[in-house]
Amino acid sequence: MDAFHAKLLAAATGSTLTALTMTPFDLVKTRLQTQPPQSRPLFPRPPNNTCCQPSNAASCVRNMSSLARTLPAEVVCVWEDGLFKAERVNGFFDAVKHVWRAEGVRGLWKGAGTTLVIGVPSSSAYILTYDHLVHVVLPPFIPSAAAAPLFAGVIARSAITTIASPLELLRTNLQSTPPSPNNPHTLRSVLGSFRTLVKQNGFTSLWRGLGPTLLRDVPFSGFYWASYETWKSKFAARGLEGTWVAFISGAVSGTSAALLTSPFDVVKTRRQALIMSSINHNVSRSLPLLMQIVRTEGASALFAGITPRIAKIAPACGIMISCFEGIGKFLTKRT
Repeated sequence: MDAFHAKLLAAATGSTLTALTMTPFDLVKTRLQTQPPQSRPLFPRPPNNTCCQPSNAASCVRNMSSLARTLPAEVVCVWEDGLFKAERVNGFFDAVKHVWRAEGVRGLWKGAGTTLVIGVPSSSAYILTYDHLVHVVLPPFIPSAAAAPLFAGVIARSAITTIASPLELLRTNLQSTPPSPNNPHTLRSVLGSFRTLVKQNGFTSLWRGLGPTLLRDVPFSGFYWASYETWKSKFAARGLEGTWVAFISGAVSGTSAALLTSPFDVVKTRRQALIMSSINHNVSRSLPLLMQIVRTEGASALFAGITPRIAKIAPACGIMISCFEGIGKFLTKRT
């Protein structure tokens, strides 16, 4: 097998494994980032322990996506400090328990099909583009071994993110919306909302959220590849190489990049979730939205979902790059 086809198969394998294993972490992260602010008052003064659901409901099920859809019948209300508030999901494990209880095990893989459709082609194209840029295109222009990966990562991610932005918008809305008994939000219903969105706001509305996505992904990609190549060189200087070196270097670099870009990830998720919302929101631009989040919810809200995001990104980066390098080299050597 020639080098290009070996790399293509390796990239597709890594992308598929990543999409199938990491979807629950991505879903939980999206739910945590789109739940309502803790201090949001709902009603003046209701009876204690009142449930927002209809009286015939068997139990109260917390809605983790009220910013994405108006579902008052699925919000548990609690009386606290003189305000009637929506009960919040507290952290990663509480979120997993909630999704499992409300939507079943399959709910944790909601959007997995869309993730495969989006993730496998885009991730494969991204890593192949980076590989071509860093080894073929950029060396004559950027001889620095440290700078070339940074610029290659920035260029590759900018191009692929822009092309795949409408599909990312679709996936975010599909994952941020829990099913409703009367109006379940499936791929078909979200696509229907997309058609309405295009009719009302034009075709370019499908690229809303591209700005914060680029603010998140472009610095992430540049930092990740620069860090990855640095770590791999340090291991090589000590005579260490192989798939496990690629995995560790990718996981460490991905974790660091995720921490640095978390605020932009929150803004991106909020903006894309709000696009399909029936709620009238006054803030739609990235920087004002970021400032509003800090003002109304505190700076810690910019790191909402950081645990599932790192829990996803660390192994995802490790799996992807180790598959790309390990399988790619294996297939190339067999020819």
